[in-house]
Amino acid sequence: GSLRLCSLSGWALCRPVSGHVSVQRGYRGDSPTDSGKDVLEIPLPPWQERPDEPLETKRARLLYESRKRGMLENCILLSLFAKENLSRMSERQLNLYDRLINEPSNDWDIYYWATEAKPTPAVFENDVMAMLREFAKNKNREQRLRQPDLEYLFESPR
Repeated sequence: GSLRLCSLSGWALCRPVSGHVSVQRGYRGDSPTDSGKDVLEIPLPPWQERPDEPLETKRARLLYESRKRGMLENCILLSLFAKENLSRMSERQLNLYDRLINEPSNDWDIYYWATEAKPTPAVFENDVMAMLREFAKNKNREQRLRQPDLEYLFESPR
């Protein structure tokens, strides 16, 4: 059969199959012969603890960093976790959470540890990781489809 290019985003090959068109999709890098020379690896600066950061500043920064992750799964999981837990975490727990969300260079690792798809490395195995794993189980079956609105920050404490 004849093949023709039929997509401008990524690429797709269209192959007529008994009156219908079958589409094979792919993206650059799917090929085993791809050299990967066009992939740019940008090193992240190493995580550093901030011992002199005021607690309220730390909570505000961690809230922001929990919401701006670069992958939707962690934006939702971590922003909801932060909403529920940051205000009552001790300074030690805030530092553990800071390290957990900022030291690993791959956000998927954090997601896999939280959902127990992969074992958590010993360096991140602590009470905050246990809290995040428990939160990820969603035992109350809450609908978690988006990040929380920020209005709760302006409500009086309960």
